Amino acid sequence: MTVQHSDPARGPLSLEEAAESSTRSRVLNAVLEHGPVSARDLGKILDLTPAAVRRHLDALERDHFIEVTMVRRHAAGAGRPARRYVVAPKGHERLGNDYLGIAADALDALRDLGGEEALRAFVDGQYEHMERRYRPTVEAAGDDVAERLDVLVRLLSADGYAASATIVKVGPARHRVLSAQLCQGHCPLQEIAIKHPEFCVAETRMISSLLDVDIRRLSTLAAGAHVCNTHVPLSRPAAGTGRSRAVGT
Repeated sequence: MTVQHSDPARGPLSLEEAAESSTRSRVLNAVLEHGPVSARDLGKILDLTPAAVRRHLDALERDHFIEVTMVRRHAAGAGRPARRYVVAPKGHERLGNDYLGIAADALDALRDLGGEEALRAFVDGQYEHMERRYRPTVEAAGDDVAERLDVLVRLLSADGYAASATIVKVGPARHRVLSAQLCQGHCPLQEIAIKHPEFCVAETRMISSLLDVDIRRLSTLAAGAHVCNTHVPLSRPAAGTGRSRAVGT
């Protein structure tokens, strides 16, 4: 069965076309983050075959979203400069807008074909991958929640979430405890998360797992707030009281 979705520039998109465009968005974002970057390195970063990388790069270059720059390799001596890809001016103008809409169409198609369970499995898989990428760096900070939070803030900011953390005091003076509020001033997936709150739920669960505390999401950009705000206790329950869990909005 072919599920049709709309692209104002091209008309209806099939599921296969939507998935292809979603992957192309990942390639464009990787060029933005890592450029100047080679096709070979992009394949390693995105776990794509050389043929797939070349197909998407050719399409992005044809649409003037990326361009080739020649970079002299330090170890190459007087050899020929190497071809590297960077985002073109038109790509900067379009990045994150049309492609998010296409990705949202692909998610709609996935839900139409596989139901809510398939959509949740896909979203959970994306954040499980993100958690695996973050975990070694977070765990290297030790067991202290505040230290882990500092590392997580840097990792989230590097991925475009404009993260910060503020220490707050909770309760009366004699029984005051320290906690933190994790703020994310930007969400690269906000347009998608508005339609698919599963992204916010999975992100909350990931943060709780990395910090190993019971967190509470106080507000989200996707729900109309100015920031994503998360309450983070800086101490853990005593041993034997049960595993911490994330509490969403």
